[in-house]
Amino acid sequence: MTAEPPEHPRSVEQLREAAGSCHGCDLWEHATQTVFGEGRERSRLMLVGEQPGDQEDLQGRPFVGPAGRLLEKALDQAGIDRGQVYVTNAVKHFRWTRRGKRRLHEKPNAGQVRACRPWLEAEIEVVKPGVIVLLGATAAQSVMGPAFRVSKDRGRFMSSSFGVPVEATVHPSSILRATDDESREAALAAFISDLRVAARGG
Repeated sequence: MTAEPPEHPRSVEQLREAAGSCHGCDLWEHATQTVFGEGRERSRLMLVGEQPGDQEDLQGRPFVGPAGRLLEKALDQAGIDRGQVYVTNAVKHFRWTRRGKRRLHEKPNAGQVRACRPWLEAEIEVVKPGVIVLLGATAAQSVMGPAFRVSKDRGRFMSSSFGVPVEATVHPSSILRATDDESREAALAAFISDLRVAARGG
């Protein structure tokens, strides 16, 4: 069964309920649950990540694991109240591979991203954000096309097919993977700077 977004969605809650039974790709088979976006409708800022991680899959909420905690810290330092933004992912199920007892993140493939795009489109239609911040390559390519490179165009506003300006930056998980404290602090400062740009432009 492939659930699809309602043609004219009325609310995020309606979309969340519909997405709960989505079998549009194979990821639902090994995920605990669909992890849909959350936040205020009519939020000025919408943040789009790649996919849920281990904690998000278990709790059913986006950005509640280590990357989410870092995102919250960065939003706070950028002067943005997380309660005033809408957060979601390009892909709504956790793709993972088993390593001992741990479930390790595995990047979604192009078909999985494509299968989930109608849900992201429907979220944008309902939330009507002023600015969309694309966190990392998967989110950016989901919205801007497969040739898009975050390293080339990060931190500046671009037009999108949604009629909403977008800004691309790194995913907070990439900051956590920095090899030393100095690199991590520099990456975090650049990320906070990108979020401030988004806040000013919304």
